[in-house]
Amino acid sequence: MRQFLLSALFIISLFTGGFAQQGRGNIAGKITTIDDKRAAMVTVVIKGARKNTLTDDDGAFVFRNIQPGDYELEFSLVGYETITSRVSVEANKTTSVVKQLQISDKQLQEVIIKSGIKNYKTGTTSSSLRLQTPLLEVPQNIQVVTNKVLADQQVISMSDGLIRNVSGAVRAEHWGDMYANITSRGSQIQAFRNGFNVVNSYWGPLTEDMSFVDHIEFVKGPAGFMLANGDPSGLYNVVTKKPTGQTKGQVEFTMGSYDLYRGTVDLDGKLSKDGKLLYRLNLMGQSRNSFRENEYNNRYSIAPVFSYQLDEKTKLIVEYTLQHAKMSDVGSYYVFSTKGFGVLPYDFTTLPPGIEPTTINDHSIFLNLQHQLNNQWKITAQGAYFNYRQMGTSMWPAAVNDNGTMQRSIGSWDAKSNMTLMQAFINGDVQTGLIRQRIVGGIDVGTKSYLADWGQSHLLDTVGAEFNTLDPSYGIPSNGYPSFDHRWSTLEQRAQAAGGNIDQRYTGVYLQDELGFFDNKLRLTLAGRYTYVKQSEWGDAPMSAKHFTPRVGISVSLDKFTSAYGLYDQAFLPQAGRIAGGGSVKPITGSNVEFGIKRDWDNGRWNTTLSAYRIIKNHELTIDPNSPPTSGLSIELGQKQSQGIEFDLRGRILNGLNLIANYALTESKVTKVSEGVTVVKKGDIVPGYAKHTVNTWLSYKIQDGILKGAGISAGFTWLAGRRTYWETSPDPNQNLPDYFKLDGGLNWEKDKIKIAVNVFNILDKFIYSGSYYSWLNAYYWQTETPRNVRFSISYSF
Repeated sequence: MRQFLLSALFIISLFTGGFAQQGRGNIAGKITTIDDKRAAMVTVVIKGARKNTLTDDDGAFVFRNIQPGDYELEFSLVGYETITSRVSVEANKTTSVVKQLQISDKQLQEVIIKSGIKNYKTGTTSSSLRLQTPLLEVPQNIQVVTNKVLADQQVISMSDGLIRNVSGAVRAEHWGDMYANITSRGSQIQAFRNGFNVVNSYWGPLTEDMSFVDHIEFVKGPAGFMLANGDPSGLYNVVTKKPTGQTKGQVEFTMGSYDLYRGTVDLDGKLSKDGKLLYRLNLMGQSRNSFRENEYNNRYSIAPVFSYQLDEKTKLIVEYTLQHAKMSDVGSYYVFSTKGFGVLPYDFTTLPPGIEPTTINDHSIFLNLQHQLNNQWKITAQGAYFNYRQMGTSMWPAAVNDNGTMQRSIGSWDAKSNMTLMQAFINGDVQTGLIRQRIVGGIDVGTKSYLADWGQSHLLDTVGAEFNTLDPSYGIPSNGYPSFDHRWSTLEQRAQAAGGNIDQRYTGVYLQDELGFFDNKLRLTLAGRYTYVKQSEWGDAPMSAKHFTPRVGISVSLDKFTSAYGLYDQAFLPQAGRIAGGGSVKPITGSNVEFGIKRDWDNGRWNTTLSAYRIIKNHELTIDPNSPPTSGLSIELGQKQSQGIEFDLRGRILNGLNLIANYALTESKVTKVSEGVTVVKKGDIVPGYAKHTVNTWLSYKIQDGILKGAGISAGFTWLAGRRTYWETSPDPNQNLPDYFKLDGGLNWEKDKIKIAVNVFNILDKFIYSGSYYSWLNAYYWQTETPRNVRFSISYSF
């Protein structure tokens, strides 16, 4: 495959060179408002040529591969008078156009909001995904959850029901609001922020608060064009808020059930009169209890961002984020019983009062430098540093008895993580004869370390005085509270003794060329990446691996609004661990195949994507269900195959009516079993997902009349054929029931004020997820919040 890829690139380069003498031209321009602000989201059309585009956030637009001649450009906004401009295109030259709309920036923003452009659908991705291709033309299923969706659904963190907006995404073993731990296409997907892989351990990064998040991009399936290493099932990329150049702000207060009190401030503006130095500041404070006694999750975050335009072509962005969390012991989310799932009350807890809180300080710094070499080439260099510090504990029972009693145990969980990450990449959009080439190439370098001390433990209950789940008492535990001694050694030493060390160093080099034929109606993507990784885990000796993986994709525009695509990508992911019973650990290898069709409807107001995929993974490790969680022991599945069908719909169906709907059919099975492994067998279902996943969210806002500005919204999540995290239950009748959750709300918006109230789990369903844990010979589950209400009021200025 490697030789094929290199040969294909060489042949195509000769082919494209042969057409270089047949020159066409480009049109590039910039649109501003009457007060010299950048005019984004303006429609630009070449009359008679069936070509159109939207200006970007900088008010810029470009048309490439235009036949020489005279043309008329048309600039339009919904509800605003259309204007035109004559241009002449010459061969091998770029014609520049500068236009000023007779509208102020404030009026422009009102037009954009009223027209519904900034809504549930977007046609592009952030620059951190390194793609220049519109989503309609990308040969892959990529779904974007916009800030409008986040606001309408009152999403406040990554774990707060956000995944309802993406087909096939579920959460398993998520530790409440500590980690998102999202599963899709049969595996846990990777967590990214602004284009960086920020997974620091198996559990993942601390859930991002939505106060500093602009939108989230879900890249489904293989992502070789941007990953140096990562799971082939996909990733989600959290894109943080940046300065816009507009002077504006918003203050919002939220209150809700179970003592939720929350306030946010979002300030956006200029620090210099010439508009070169911009800022964005987001602040958040939250106090929150739980429907279970003694649980709480208090947080605050500080997120300043500065942008400086060094010159006409160069921009520097500096960003810092602090997330501070003070929460109750995360193990209290789990409930245990030998009798089956859901046999205890929904608000049952094993957590006594008086346990020291877990505190987390999560710092991150981003530096991003962008330089536009010319109209065709742009280079980006960025670096990030993450420092994570956690001090706390985790509950896990030492014994669960048939008579309803148990011995609760508290274990230490102090952790520290550092990540230093660097990227440099170049984007090109060039015309070589009759062929358009969108090129991206670059390098990723990173160093990650994670240390954890879970080597100290304390039994809360003594033999003969166990905790009775059928008649719980929440006084002082019979064996008293833990008092872990951290003075005898450093965290590094304690983590070494407990085997809680993870280290990774990686380098990835990649190149992708998307070649557009027949006026860019047929697009062929050829790419490859070379990865070198050295890592160690759980105290084992370091292991290194290197590999070259190819990527081939094809996308065809069936008409102006419809495209079909196919994609092939190979997987390579080094892994480390200790195999139960001994043996060496092999890297994950495999392949990915995906086909799909995309369509923009009603002139791009809403979009549908239908995709089918198959992912094969070899040698993947998973936690040994017959060992305690602190053992660090794993088993090798051998080979697993995930396949399925996914459908996503999002956008504005009618004026004021927005819809998100999705469905996923997922099947994930063990197709080969490694020698000596008896816990799983060929044909076993891979745990931790739902076979059928259905989500909807419908929002309608009244456009005219006395109730203008009032809105109503509702949506549901339905999961069927759910698979527990382990398929080792002694009772085949003990399966997870189907999951159904209904949410809805009312809102009203006028001028600068917006009021919203949402009700979650309207039907007050007893909803949970869980599994059987053979090490304890007991079932465990995590219950979701019963019916609860959230009220917010915001003021924009």
